[in-house]
Amino acid sequence: MADRFLKLHNCETADFKAVPLLDIQEFRSAILSEVNRGSRLISYSAMPKEKDSSNFILIAVLADDMNSLFLVSSTELESDRFPSISPDCPQAQQFERAIAEEWGLIPEGHPNFKPLRYHKPYENRKDAWGRNPEVPIEPGVTDLFKMKGDEIHEVAVGPIHAGVIEPGHFRFQCLGEKVFNLEIALGYQHRGIEKHLVGGPDNKTIHYMESAAGDSSIAQALAYSQAVEALSKTRISGRAQILRGIALELERIANHTGDLGALAGDIAYLPTSSYCGRLRGEYLNMTALLCGNRFGRNFVKPGGVAFDMSEASKSKLTKWLREVFVDTENAIAMLWNAPSALARLEGTGKISLDTCEDLGLVGLAARACGIERDIRFDFPTGIYRFRQIPTSSCPGGDCFARAYTRWLEIKNSAEFIKELIVEMTEGEIMNELKSIEPEKITVSAIEAWCGELVHLVISGADSRFKHYKITDPSLHNWYGLEASMRDEEIYNFPICNKSFSLSYCGHDL
Repeated sequence: MADRFLKLHNCETADFKAVPLLDIQEFRSAILSEVNRGSRLISYSAMPKEKDSSNFILIAVLADDMNSLFLVSSTELESDRFPSISPDCPQAQQFERAIAEEWGLIPEGHPNFKPLRYHKPYENRKDAWGRNPEVPIEPGVTDLFKMKGDEIHEVAVGPIHAGVIEPGHFRFQCLGEKVFNLEIALGYQHRGIEKHLVGGPDNKTIHYMESAAGDSSIAQALAYSQAVEALSKTRISGRAQILRGIALELERIANHTGDLGALAGDIAYLPTSSYCGRLRGEYLNMTALLCGNRFGRNFVKPGGVAFDMSEASKSKLTKWLREVFVDTENAIAMLWNAPSALARLEGTGKISLDTCEDLGLVGLAARACGIERDIRFDFPTGIYRFRQIPTSSCPGGDCFARAYTRWLEIKNSAEFIKELIVEMTEGEIMNELKSIEPEKITVSAIEAWCGELVHLVISGADSRFKHYKITDPSLHNWYGLEASMRDEEIYNFPICNKSFSLSYCGHDL
């Protein structure tokens, strides 16, 4: 392993030339060997060897959870084709489909070779299916999975939905009410954020990050800021680390509270639904107390944070959090004490431990299968290096487990925030940002509210971003939602969908 992978800790920087450059077969073998040993594929992308070059480099990052190490390897392609690792490593299939549509590179032997999203290829290239970037691409559903049988019928949902949500198409193959297969097609509003990050950072970069996934503005900004700080060797004060931790955990609580309310609404349990809808707003307003914005925009910046907390604000937040948490606890307790509600959640949308491991599920979805997989514990950065927050898990793999894990995280995050407020040290909140060092690589990972968020960043000789790859937790977990619906009743889809509560735009960067 030593000569096939570069070992990095979270937010550690190394020379890009130190990344082993293997031949394609050895590259494939190295990845599969590590996955079979228990590591996970968390980032896999292609980049031109040089600007305007027709030669490409594949870069893979694996997570060795046991040793808290990221393993990085690469290979240079000799043609526009390369052997797919997806038949032997299901965690790779979405990455390879993205490579094919972005750069026109073909993973030969891919078991489900179709576009991951519907958008124009990069750099005026045709994609792997020969689609011309000058012609607008109409998202279609003609290439979706089909089943044959006289009694098989299909149910199509979306891409336009009855609500203010992003478009996504869900296609079910059913026998009566039973679902044999669900396939999800996304990317109808692909924005090409990663493409615009190359050549940065500039004044627009932080805004791209904060809008990459609106429910994870703080997490995205933090992952980006940590990457820039690593590449520039900029140190962050303890006070800024604490403020970042408070903001990140408030984002987690707000999303989990809102989702538990929405999940209660999907099973028609209105007491919890109505209370949690209001309480989510309270937690968002607490974030606004930090920076004036309910979603944390313009708070986390490379070098620290943009706003400090006064003693009065600290007292107000502590009192506010204590009072709202009591209401939250009472509202959610009603859900656990209602047998009819539990009957709808328990055993519904179950995912086995083996499926969870094969798909490489992350965050809440993995912890609800009993896997204690959490970046804050396995790859801690920032305040999490000094203050441990308990990892919340609930074995079971069903909708109840995913709901109850949310509640455990709300409790742990609320307690963590109160401790951070008490222990907040004095110091500057923003340090001067140094220049990015040229030809470096870093991996910045954050435990966002939905799971593991990974930013892979490579600087060029001009100290600008040469390659920037974001892996949102939803990229892994949408396939968990598909798996949860197999042999399930179709009327349980809204419950399963909300129990994952995945991001469309985070998937469609």
